[in-house]
Amino acid sequence: MPSSPPEPVGQCESDGRAPGGCKFASQAMRQECVKPGDVLFDFNSPGRGQDVDNVDSSASAKGVEASPLGRKSSSLTAGLHRLNTSADDNVMLSARLRWRVGSKFNYACQREHSTTIRQQNELNAAIHNGSAKDPSLSGALSGRTIAIKDNIATKDSPITAASKALTGYTSPFDATVIKLLRQNGASISAKTNLDEFAMGSHSQHSHAGPVLSQHSRSGVPLSPGGSSGGSAVAVATGQCWAALGTDTGGSVRLPAAFMGTVGFKPSYGVVSRWGVIQYANSMDTVGILAGKVEDARRVFGCLDVFDGKDPTSLSASVRRHAAQRQPLGRGLRIGVPLEYNIAGLAPAVRSAYMRTLGLMQDHGHSLHPVSLPTTRQALSAYYVLAPAEASSNLAKYDGIRYGYRTQGPDASPKSGLPLYARTRGEGFGEEVKRRILLGAYTLSSEAIDNYFIQAQKVRRLVQRDFDEVFTQLNPLLNSDITTGSGVREEQGVDVLLTPTAPTLPPTVEEVKRQSSVESYMNDVFTVPASLAGLPAISVPVKLSGGGDEMVEERDVQSVGVQLIGQFGDDQLVLHAAALLEHIDREV
Repeated sequence: MPSSPPEPVGQCESDGRAPGGCKFASQAMRQECVKPGDVLFDFNSPGRGQDVDNVDSSASAKGVEASPLGRKSSSLTAGLHRLNTSADDNVMLSARLRWRVGSKFNYACQREHSTTIRQQNELNAAIHNGSAKDPSLSGALSGRTIAIKDNIATKDSPITAASKALTGYTSPFDATVIKLLRQNGASISAKTNLDEFAMGSHSQHSHAGPVLSQHSRSGVPLSPGGSSGGSAVAVATGQCWAALGTDTGGSVRLPAAFMGTVGFKPSYGVVSRWGVIQYANSMDTVGILAGKVEDARRVFGCLDVFDGKDPTSLSASVRRHAAQRQPLGRGLRIGVPLEYNIAGLAPAVRSAYMRTLGLMQDHGHSLHPVSLPTTRQALSAYYVLAPAEASSNLAKYDGIRYGYRTQGPDASPKSGLPLYARTRGEGFGEEVKRRILLGAYTLSSEAIDNYFIQAQKVRRLVQRDFDEVFTQLNPLLNSDITTGSGVREEQGVDVLLTPTAPTLPPTVEEVKRQSSVESYMNDVFTVPASLAGLPAISVPVKLSGGGDEMVEERDVQSVGVQLIGQFGDDQLVLHAAALLEHIDREV
């Protein structure tokens, strides 16, 4: 049984915009490792940077109107009384503000109006009357607006994978994660823009046009990261309280790092994928973007539920086993991977990373060098496995049952191409075509042994590397299978701390000049955790000011650092992220 709808769900409304070109993304870098002795740095003089404002204040400082629906319901109701206006007026005002910001940054493909108005009216009536007929009105997410990446099914509006191939399709059902959000009182504020079929690192490969960051360098907008760039921009500009994205090789964590938000990828199988358009089934994970770690934890608590419709959903027994792990009665043992300290690490990123390690050590947590030798092959393995799965998943988009269909008869004698080939050629963007061709080749009889099978072996080695460095055992493995320091309290580590991206976000003009291989290098630090299915979170930390790169006032003022935990240790990763966030903000 498939974990997502048997048919695609989506249409990309361009609102009169010209379709965006399929350019390439990322900042070039070299995958060269420095000496192991250079991994543990001198922490005696960590740099200091300017404080990072919270989401609402940063949006206000940049002249962006934050959505009133992102605040607590009590504050919203008080505002309604003061203004003596109706809920409809205020919700429509919020929608207009979101439309203005969305038009500027192109973060949304569709905006939800009627559903938000209905839910807000019910919420206000419940507050006035002191009671709620609908239990969701008093749920954990009551009054919160959440944006949804447009490859997640919603039945009350067309859903898009930012592709022309999905024109004209609306899902007859909600994805499981949408049902859970609504059961807990959340309002869906928008369907956010993305790279077509979630294939990209900078959200530039969208039929609705590229997503732009509110940050700029020399007057040129920066990349928002991808593929969940629209969700990250929505959170960073205050258009929603939180947002959902999907993370296959870093598509939640990379945008979070580039936009200065929190981006959390849970363990594979913890959050249901049913109703999510597939890219690479064995790695796709629904992730959360938010302004604070606590907000991400709150959303995750509502989504951490077994789903019988998703065959990859973790069973109740595995969830109970993970929940029984004892809380730490000591400081964190933080692993510093030798292989992540590469020569291509930008000075500003390296300086912020060093400063963060020093701060964690100063607050009683210990640092331990660890080796993950297969990290060097992880990116290559990912770009064999993911396109292979994508080529299979995208075979169903043929223009016959749903979505875009080319004009003319089923067969064209002039071109010699049948309906199926012409439809796919016109409906898919250049990056999607590239990955389909790459995946089809690696699965062919002449290449499968040399590419696909070898990549699967590398993936297993990546998983083994991680299992050998963590204190906790992998709950999916027997204790006699896992060997090495991971089984010993005195030698293992609780979490790994790495940079999220090797560079600061490039400008969109720099993105256009990158080759496809250079664009793929941007995922070098995020892919290993995806291959192993581990929980990982990107947390923004202040630029230290110690690097050689000068940062303009309108440029990004933070760098993303990534925490990775053992499979099933999602709560520990969130706990470590909250500690890191608190330490960075108090400095």
